[in-house]
Amino acid sequence: MDRETFNHIVKEGSNKKRSAYETFLAGVPILSTMEPYERSKLSDAFKETKVKAGDFIIKEGDAGTDLFFLQEGEAFATKTLKDTSQAQEVMSYKSGDFFGERALFKNEPRAANVIAKSDCVMVSLDRHSVKRLLGPLEDMLKRNFEVYEKF
Repeated sequence: MDRETFNHIVKEGSNKKRSAYETFLAGVPILSTMEPYERSKLSDAFKETKVKAGDFIIKEGDAGTDLFFLQEGEAFATKTLKDTSQAQEVMSYKSGDFFGERALFKNEPRAANVIAKSDCVMVSLDRHSVKRLLGPLEDMLKRNFEVYEKF
């Protein structure tokens, strides 16, 4: 295969991936007001992860270094509550939902487990990418902390 053909194949694959991510982002309520250029930049920074049903995506107590967006599948969060030693289900997630922002912004350990209910595809952003690309959205993401404080 010559160089030009190889470059064309790589670029076409990259463009398809970016387009799929941009379509996904347009459907995420908190990100739906972003301009197409902003979504494109965000898409380029994504790291895709696949997990099987029953796998832990996040473990309570681990370092919070990434923000996750659930692209496909369903997941749920469990937390060990003060009055019991058993983890209780406290939240559920579907396509378009995000999680991991609390530990990321507060620079503290993960407050809950997130477990895949079905096979899942997620995209994530590391701390640096979140600050660089989602800086203006940080306040909106922090509003969700109130939901978590109930548990």
